[in-house]
Amino acid sequence: MALSTWSWRRLGETAPVWPGAHEQLGATWSPESTNFAVFAPEATAMWVCLFDDEDGERRHQLTEQRFGVWHGAIPGVDVGTRYGYRADGPWAPQRGRRFNPAKLLLDPYARAITGRVGGRTELLSYDPDDPALPSGLDSAPHLPKSVVTIDEFDWGSDTHLRHRWRDTVIYELHAKGFTKLHPLVPEHQRGTYAGLGSEPVTSYLRDLGVTAVELLPVHHFLDEPDVKDRGLGNYWGYNSIGFFAPHAAYSSSGDRGEQVTEFKQMVKNLHAAGIEVILDVVYNHTAEGGTLGPTYSFRGLDDANFYKRAPGLSDSYWDVSGCGNTVDSQNLGALRLILDSLRYWATEMHVDGFRFDLAPALARTGHEVDRRSSFLGAIGQDPVLRHVKLIAEPWDISMDGYLVGSFPPPWVEWNDRYRDTVRDFWRGRSGGVREVASRLAGSSDLYADDGRSPYASVNFVTSHDGFTLRDLVSYDRKHNEANGEDNRDGTDGNHSWNHGVEGETDDLEVRSLRRRQAANLMVTLCLSSGAPMITAGDERGRTQRGNNNAYCQDNEISWVDWSDEDAWSDVHAVTRAALSLRKAHPALRQRHHFAGSPTIEGGPKDVAWMRPDGQEMSEGDWHDGNRTVLGMFVSGDPLRSPGPHGEQLRDRSFLLWLNSGDSTCPVQLPENDWVTQGEVVLSTDPAHAVGTEVRSGTVLELTPRSLVLLRQT
Repeated sequence: MALSTWSWRRLGETAPVWPGAHEQLGATWSPESTNFAVFAPEATAMWVCLFDDEDGERRHQLTEQRFGVWHGAIPGVDVGTRYGYRADGPWAPQRGRRFNPAKLLLDPYARAITGRVGGRTELLSYDPDDPALPSGLDSAPHLPKSVVTIDEFDWGSDTHLRHRWRDTVIYELHAKGFTKLHPLVPEHQRGTYAGLGSEPVTSYLRDLGVTAVELLPVHHFLDEPDVKDRGLGNYWGYNSIGFFAPHAAYSSSGDRGEQVTEFKQMVKNLHAAGIEVILDVVYNHTAEGGTLGPTYSFRGLDDANFYKRAPGLSDSYWDVSGCGNTVDSQNLGALRLILDSLRYWATEMHVDGFRFDLAPALARTGHEVDRRSSFLGAIGQDPVLRHVKLIAEPWDISMDGYLVGSFPPPWVEWNDRYRDTVRDFWRGRSGGVREVASRLAGSSDLYADDGRSPYASVNFVTSHDGFTLRDLVSYDRKHNEANGEDNRDGTDGNHSWNHGVEGETDDLEVRSLRRRQAANLMVTLCLSSGAPMITAGDERGRTQRGNNNAYCQDNEISWVDWSDEDAWSDVHAVTRAALSLRKAHPALRQRHHFAGSPTIEGGPKDVAWMRPDGQEMSEGDWHDGNRTVLGMFVSGDPLRSPGPHGEQLRDRSFLLWLNSGDSTCPVQLPENDWVTQGEVVLSTDPAHAVGTEVRSGTVLELTPRSLVLLRQT
């Protein structure tokens, strides 16, 4: 369709454009001109549209196209200028062609995005009364705009931290919610990148023992229309539209490029505190939703190729993301965008790693999960990306998309089997101790068969998706009424236990038990082989009031409460102590899977599993579904790697006793030639205080639902 057939709002006249270059996609500013390049191989015409501060629009037609990239250079474009594209081409929705020049399109490579979505039907590329026909409504007044930026920032000596995986402690947090209520952060910086990079926050994280923050999505995202209809918004951010642009609402300094600088300063400050920055990235789908969703960018540029189609159907998306569409990572343009985006955040923004939402959705050849897919292969050979931290969420919503234990090196994975097993053990539903022992020891059943180390397992008890730790020990059922979906959303499989009362209570006995159980879960997490991940605020008793799907709760339900009232300081203290011990003792953060045999001739086994009578577990014991008490002896004599001068280092040995049962259990400390005495260094058992000395052969009375960690002296 010809551009002249459309009615434009305050349209300026077409101005001349220099040929420019196709190599660098996006808007590349220089003092002479700004080069614009956009991938749209099936478009028949393309315009760059520039907007002044009164929303006046001036369009410039791009006449050059090479390798599917439309490009041109425009002189006199200032940094901070807002812009977008309009693309013309075939209108054939039944064949996946939805070109409509009445729709302004965000630049997929925009480094910054400003403005909010307004309107509803104006953003649809089709006529809502007849989806087979194109819409003639101009979307420009209702769509955010891309922003021309310049890459100027003084990084000084900042560089990637590259903490070893065995030394890594991840803290999953929301860039806004973590500081929105923080009293020590300047008020105008609360809930922003600047607030997250402020000294009170970095000091808190460093003191706790965190080595890496994993930020919920900060790629610029938009609210889903149906969520807006309920008077809510997307809080978590798993609805990306700008894969190069920091989310503008988290900037305290402005949204015309200032968000880029503020994000970089946040990274620099966190690095200065010794804390890595990992981004939760959502490349598996976009904010455009299903085929009848709004047109923001990709649908108007390359709909037929950017999104996977249902088998045998060109007019229907194939959806394994649960969000209406799935990005086709086999497509040249989509794969290039993903790789370019990752490299941009790693090199220009100094990000240290990425956690990939629904990673199997990207690791597909056609419709089948493929460990040799274009996506995994390209990242594995990339000279930049293969050296950053790569974390897979190893499942999507399809039947064949559950891949825990299956991602190739150097990937590590969220281990939901760890989560469910540890939850079940401490609520007395594990059916014995066999699987919890495997999870404590690094899940060798999942990761040892292909040569991966224990740290291939990112261990977690909670995450953003589900109950907080406090709610895990306070609710049997989800309470998501505030989401406006009649409590139908969110999982029903919580593996939780309210300890006799649903929700908050004044019963002191129940409250005390809940806090001890929370401490048990946190200590177990911190002392397990693998990389621990803590959800922000769990160490402080953060509650979401039983909501296990708070994706649309941008309020006190989700924000971290920094007040001292009911802050569960005892859980904070034991978490901090456990992480401190983990850092100080390599025996508590193993590089290799345990062999169950001596590391030196005549020495102790590297790990031994103990019964309450002080004897090692037998084969029959492992199959006893009624067992609730387990001892784990970890040898620290010697370590498996030499010291800095070639000497063989020695570490202390540890014995961890866990009692998830409802009765006191006497446990006899084993007698051997290697460990004769020790001390309590960590305890959730009120009967055994830290510092208590013990000797081999003696008996400890373990309180119900408690643990004690002993260290060799």
